[in-house]
Parts: sequence; C-alpha cells; structure tokens
Amino acid sequence: MPDIKHFDHDTVLDTALRVFWQRGMASTGIQALVDATGLSRSSLYATFGSKEGLYTEALRRYIARWSTPAFAALAADPGGLDAIERFFAGLIDLRCSGELAGWGCLVTNAHAGPESAVPQVRALLDDHHRQLQGALRTTLGTAAALGRLAPSVDPDDAAAVLAALAYGVNLRSRAGAPPEALHATVAGALRPLYAQPS
Repeated sequence: MPDIKHFDHDTVLDTALRVFWQRGMASTGIQALVDATGLSRSSLYATFGSKEGLYTEALRRYIARWSTPAFAALAADPGGLDAIERFFAGLIDLRCSGELAGWGCLVTNAHAGPESAVPQVRALLDDHHRQLQGALRTTLGTAAALGRLAPSVDPDDAAAVLAALAYGVNLRSRAGAPPEALHATVAGALRPLYAQPS
C-alpha cells in the first residue's frame, strides 16, 4: 500500500490553492500541482481523488479563510452604508496591491470558468453568493435603521446589485483595472443609496 500520509495536508492544500488562484482550474495541469506541492501524482489522486476534488477542497478552504470572515465582519459592522464603503475599499485594496494583486478572487474566477459546472463547486459558489448577499442585506438593514438609506431603496434588490458589483470589482481588477477606476465605480453605485438630508 503506497505511503501517502507523510505530508502536511494543510500545507499541500494551501499550495494548491495558490496555484489554482493564480492560474484557474482549467489552466492548471496535474504536473503543475505535483511540482508545486512536491507530492507524486499517485499521492495527489489517492488523497484528493482527482484534480477537481483537490480544487473543490481548495475552494472550500478559500471561502472559509477569506470570504466567510469578511462577510461576518460586514454584517456585524454597525456603520450601515459606511460599512459597505469600507468593505469595497478593502476589497479593492486586496485585489490591486500587495502579493495578491491581479489574482482576482478564486470564487469569482470559478464563476467565470468551466469549473462552475462541477456540482460540488457549484454548490460552494451558490452558498458563497448567499453569504455575500445576506451580509449586504443585513448591512443595508442597519443603514435603514440609522435613517441613512434612501426610502426608495429596496434592501433585497440593492443587496443583489452590490453582490454583482463585488464580482465586477474582482473581475476588472484581475484584468488590470486601476484602483482609482474601481473606487469611482463603487462610489457611483453607492451614491443613490444614501438618504438625502432633510
């Protein structure tokens, strides 16, 4: 029986996550994963079942590490629309500066790739979307309670639009859009949501 357990599972998964994040699932061959992780093909297949299985675990890890905490912080922020501004500012900063600049979002990249047709991946993407839209809806509710949300704004509709805006920021940043343009787009989208002073 082959020895496949003498490695750190989390380290391998983190390494694979970074490879998939940079390249996408379709563009990542199994040899690239072998080279990056240092595991043999047989060990990778025996541990994760397939490239799709490894990708699914990596995507689940990405959501747990990056997305879920960000959405929880957004929903818990008492600032209402100011919290949404901070959320998008942080998103743009993450996507456009530092080591991860130009990588986009693993989730958004998956929405745009053939991996979205893998049932397990599709389930993770749908759950992620519900989390994102739910956090935005909660924060818009906070804005309404503060009297800062325009009366004409439906929080459910606005949350759906803002979730789509987050995906757009991720895609455009990966394509090289400058942060100034992304900030301007977000500001234009948020401006109509604010209640006008009486």
